Amino acid sequence: MEIDQQPSSNLAAWTGRLLRALVVLFLLFDGIIKVMQLDIVATTMTQLGYPTDLSFGLGAMTLVIAILYAIPRTSLLGAVLLTGLLGGAIATHLRVGSPVFSHLLFGVYLGVMAWGGLYLRDGRLRALFPVRRSSDLPW
Repeated sequence: MEIDQQPSSNLAAWTGRLLRALVVLFLLFDGIIKVMQLDIVATTMTQLGYPTDLSFGLGAMTLVIAILYAIPRTSLLGAVLLTGLLGGAIATHLRVGSPVFSHLLFGVYLGVMAWGGLYLRDGRLRALFPVRRSSDLPW
């Protein structure tokens, strides 16, 4: 069975590219400030209960994930790794009692953008998780 790898429409393709660009730009920003070990990163790491010396490794990992997600051939792997990274961020913010909509759910927002962008760009992912109309359902 041949699966169409193309986006469902030109609008979907551009929307998917825009979402990918936003996610990649955020990850690059986040990774770079951690690798540079800026004062704000040290302050935030301390507030979240993590040693400040972890920021470089976390930043490097974020940059690798951003690159993997940005490259079409490895974007699925990047999205899976990003999901793990965001899950850790969400758990951390839940543990310290961060504000819900601005901090705790930010990982959810970014994950939805990442997977949504990938879904709009990749027909194989849409074939794996098809959106069905209620008239297509057996009940």
